[in-house]
Amino acid sequence: QVQLVESGGGSVQAGGSLRLSCTASRYTYSNYCMGWFRQAPGKEREGVALINTNGDRTAYADSVKGRFTISRDNAKNTLYLQMNSLKPEDTAMYYCAATQRACGFLLHRLFDYWGQGTQVTVSS
Repeated sequence: QVQLVESGGGSVQAGGSLRLSCTASRYTYSNYCMGWFRQAPGKEREGVALINTNGDRTAYADSVKGRFTISRDNAKNTLYLQMNSLKPEDTAMYYCAATQRACGFLLHRLFDYWGQGTQVTVSS
């Protein structure tokens, strides 16, 4: 079973940047499609970005395209989310997730392993 631990959340002003990290415990991390999701209070969990096993294919939600970048370092078992030009509407709990299913859709029901989340708060 994969264990995921997120870090890097915090509070920033609008226009600022944060870099989230997600470290996986399992040595076969490179076999997993990885994704970032977020959930704001009172809202459903939504997909932010995903990346395939070797990192050469990514996908993003329209709301973050051009501002967020997902990447992975398989040698370090670590996933990243670089978030630039942050907006108040980006405020949410951010989760990383892993799956060995098809890596093409930002649907939380397709991901089997989840971290505990890290809070991102953007003030105007």
